[in-house]
Amino acid sequence: MNILDNKDLWAKTFHEGWLAQFQRTGKFYWDAYVRPRNQTPVPGAAVDLRSSRLMFITSAGGYLPESQKPFDAGNPLGDYAIRVFPATTPFEKIAYSHEHYDHSAVNEDPQVLLPLGHLNKMVSEGKIGDLTQVVSFMGYQPDVARLLDETFPAILKVAQEEEAQAAFLVPS
Repeated sequence: MNILDNKDLWAKTFHEGWLAQFQRTGKFYWDAYVRPRNQTPVPGAAVDLRSSRLMFITSAGGYLPESQKPFDAGNPLGDYAIRVFPATTPFEKIAYSHEHYDHSAVNEDPQVLLPLGHLNKMVSEGKIGDLTQVVSFMGYQPDVARLLDETFPAILKVAQEEEAQAAFLVPS
């Protein structure tokens, strides 16, 4: 299954265009950034959430500072790693290392990016079968080819280990 149409062409355009310009000047030229676009939707079967293990995925850059290192938020080319933590983790144990969004809303109400309280309530009400561990990554990843080659396989590995049947992505 192709996640991105013409991945190789996109990567070539990225490396010869936006990335080369950034490496020459040290400046971001977002007007020159070519956003990936698919002509063909990615297929997938429907699932009954009431009997499924749901994996919550966030691009908020959340991590557990007591046991995990923060994402490299200052890296101008992004951090393509993931962090994993229990869906029952209290909000006060989660920190965010991501410099590419305004944190004021999530600082006021963490559920705007991590609706874990709502999801856990849905499990207790029988609307969702169960939750897997949370997967978090830093959403600023301009190299989509690296995202597909590094971040996605790491997320899929966790999904397989956790026996997830569905995923819910909340972007930051």
